[in-house]
Amino acid sequence: MSDAPAPDERLSYRLITGADNREFCERISAALADGYVLHGSPAATFNGTTVIVAQAIVLPAAIASADAAVATAVDKLDAEFEGEFDGEGHA
Repeated sequence: MSDAPAPDERLSYRLITGADNREFCERISAALADGYVLHGSPAATFNGTTVIVAQAIVLPAAIASADAAVATAVDKLDAEFEGEFDGEGHA
């Protein structure tokens, strides 16, 4: 039985951390199979005994929502400043 949250309860963003071993890779693989995508590069550190790794993952819908919000904000700015910039960043 899986203890994974129901699809409507899943977090848009997760940071998975742990020892750099098969179990960590299995956790990432399970998240990818559950619809998450990798976000950015993994990070690694050494705690004196073990390499500890971290990988951010996001749901694609979260990326689409954020991209849409950015596009809307850019469109609003473009409308506000139409004709005031030369396209080179100069007024």
